Amino acid sequence: MERGEGFSTAYEEALRLAVVAHRQQKRKGNGLPYIIHPIHVSVILLRHGFSTEAAIAGLLHDVVEDQDYELAEITQQFGPRVGEMVDILSERKRNDRGERRPWVVRKRETIERMETASRETMAVKAADTLHNAHSFSEDLRREGAELWRHFNRGPQHQLDYYRSIVELSEKHLGRHPLVEELIGAVDRLAQAIDETAS
Repeated sequence: MERGEGFSTAYEEALRLAVVAHRQQKRKGNGLPYIIHPIHVSVILLRHGFSTEAAIAGLLHDVVEDQDYELAEITQQFGPRVGEMVDILSERKRNDRGERRPWVVRKRETIERMETASRETMAVKAADTLHNAHSFSEDLRREGAELWRHFNRGPQHQLDYYRSIVELSEKHLGRHPLVEELIGAVDRLAQAIDETAS
């Protein structure tokens, strides 16, 4: 079997871009540097055998959404496949007047976009949800139900949304090991929510 090189210049450039873009951002709840999340998403994708382009999209999936980074710059630097993935994965958090759009509307739009997304794009979303579900579970065990005060929606809304991503992941990826891992993580989150319910 032919093996590729371990080092990727494009991945290095994407990692640097993500680190700089998210340098001031913290994770809700635990307050850790936000960059932990996109790095972990990209690692999950690489460990499950997805392409370097998918891993780069994993690194960059929140820079347009959270940091107002221009999608055109990502497309120019990393190519149309990465640009398309990041575009589909990016929520439109504000309307034309700069007002925050409702959480429920944004999540519904995400689900609609993922219905027709490519297999690789779905894999990035699955890896994103997998890491978020693990983070929620760990933070719930540390902080209890107080954790939810940091978020726009409570546990049932989050869980229902994650279960929608599981269904879409099964539709696009079948019984891929990433999907199996995601199912387990969402099930553990449901258990953690039950255990910490007040």
